[in-house]
Amino acid sequence: MRKWMWILWPSFLAAGLLSGLVFAFIDPADVLFLSSYQLDTHLVYAIGFFVFWLTAALSSMLTLALSVQSDNSLFGDEDDF
Repeated sequence: MRKWMWILWPSFLAAGLLSGLVFAFIDPADVLFLSSYQLDTHLVYAIGFFVFWLTAALSSMLTLALSVQSDNSLFGDEDDF
């Protein structure tokens, strides 16, 4: 459960920040789905947030998977640099 929190919590914060930044410049009322259908404003916010959250979660998951090491040091051996 702890590893899931290492993945989901930072990605949740990143998605919140990214949603705020993106929707500060893009009006959800101007977003067209499949070039003709206009979605509800709240739905665009929700879809955008969950897409950002999924993308950040995949990034965090990849980072966690690549950080598995035999020792407990944060950056590995100093000889790697």
